[in-house]
Formats: sequence, C-alpha cells, structure tokens
Amino acid sequence: MEKLLIDTGAFYGREMEGDQYYSVAVQAWAQIESNPVHLYSTEHILDETINLLARKSSYAFAAEWGLNCLRSEEFEWLRTASEDLKAAAELMLKYADQDVSFTDCVSFALMRREGIRHAFSFDRHFLAAKFHLWPGV
Repeated sequence: MEKLLIDTGAFYGREMEGDQYYSVAVQAWAQIESNPVHLYSTEHILDETINLLARKSSYAFAAEWGLNCLRSEEFEWLRTASEDLKAAAELMLKYADQDVSFTDCVSFALMRREGIRHAFSFDRHFLAAKFHLWPGV
C-alpha cells in the first residue's frame, strides 16, 4: 500500500477518546508513522471533520485542529474539479439505495482519479465502491 486516503472517521477517531474506534485509530496512526505511506485527504473530508469536531468538542479545538492539518506537510489535500463533482453525483445516484453521502462519493471520484485503492476509514461504503478499508476493522 503506497497511497492511503484518510477519511473523517480516521481523523475523528484519533482525536476523540470516547469514539468507538479510538484505540484502533490510535494504533493505526502509529503504524503509519513507523511505515510511511503517501497520505491523501480531501477538502470535503476536512470540512466534514472540522464540523464534527466542533459539534462534539469545541469550535476552537476544531479550528485549531483544521489549521494544524492544513499546515502539516503530512497530507496531500486533493482538490475537487467540476468533473469530480459530476462524477460524485453520478456515484451518489448509483449508490442511492445505500444512503452514501456526497462527501463519500467525492472521495470515491477523487480516489479513482488519483489511483488510490485504500482508505483509512471505518465506513463500509468504501467497500461497496470497490475500495479496500484499512486497517480493516
């Protein structure tokens, strides 16, 4: 695995001790630090994570977390073009019976565009879209 998309659950799980995936997320982040891979995420995931952190902790914490992520050179932030948005809307229609979010569909479109096959996520929708979940909970 040389490319890995970081999803909201991976970010959130690392930060929130009360989260059901906290221990798994912390262990997985430690693995990433000892076995570096190219980490990607999206502006939509950043937005989703900041909003979730703000609601579950504080707006100040969420804003600081977001700034730290954006200042970090650890991640490559994938930008969304209009073609990606169209592809995401088509994917949302395709997976409408599974209640897949538009943010997830944007991730799917960007992962396909960038050739990313693995997602650090706890969201089974990635499996439905034919991606591999890591760490595989």
